[in-house]
Amino acid sequence: MINGRSIALGWIHPESAALEWDTAQVRRLARHLGYELVWPPETSRIPLTDQVRDACADAVITPSPDHLGIMTLHALMCVTDVETVTPRLSFARWPPPSRPTS
Repeated sequence: MINGRSIALGWIHPESAALEWDTAQVRRLARHLGYELVWPPETSRIPLTDQVRDACADAVITPSPDHLGIMTLHALMCVTDVETVTPRLSFARWPPPSRPTS
């Protein structure tokens, strides 16, 4: 948390054709949902899920599911929520595995 607000990591595919538009849309949704938005370093080679853990992010906000591969989306959902601008979707993080009772 930053200043009492949950953290969201903004993610835009590096080859986005509309980088400025996508950035503005991600910022708008983060503000609407009440998140403090942080961005990963542009040149980072660290997997996105590890960047989410490092930022202690409660969510990843991306312009659309197309900015994430299906495997990346699945991996992210193991550690955080994922929010998309268009279509407006929320992917809740998977619940932690239950422990067997004795």
